[in-house]
Amino acid sequence: MPQNPSQKSGCCQDSPETIAIYPGTFDPITNGHIDIIERALCLFDRIVIAIAINSEKTPLFTLQERIELIDKCFGPDKTRIEVDTTSGLIVDYAMRKKACTIVRGLRAVSDFDYEFQLALMNRKLERRVETIFLMTGFRWIYISSTIIKDAARHGGNVSDVVPAHVQAALKQKYNN
Repeated sequence: MPQNPSQKSGCCQDSPETIAIYPGTFDPITNGHIDIIERALCLFDRIVIAIAINSEKTPLFTLQERIELIDKCFGPDKTRIEVDTTSGLIVDYAMRKKACTIVRGLRAVSDFDYEFQLALMNRKLERRVETIFLMTGFRWIYISSTIIKDAARHGGNVSDVVPAHVQAALKQKYNN
């Protein structure tokens, strides 16, 4: 603990602003993701939405499409939000971005088990980067990008769980 309570600890001490990384595949971004981002903006000066490139996953949307879908969610005045891509260790990426925190959203206990393991490994790899968990808003607790894609693939109405432009992009992808 710092001697002076107002002094920042960890990698945050190197930056005049607090920066958090919100990593994920965002294939596609959902209202649940947006809820986490907006709430994280109450805690941090800036949020970097880091689209993770995962060779083990086959995304529906290209990397560029995901960037554009996310950008449209926040408009031209998204001065406190950056959208970027990354591969490799998220803690290494956080250090390059001078971020002190990784933000993760939790929907259920099953999420916590996996996320807790990741947080412990990240903490072991880089002690200066903290992980915080934000509980998903109750109205978004049941949704995931995978479930939304499955519903959209079969012509389901997903208008209440994704922004309108994301719903349009899903319809276009599935031709329905």
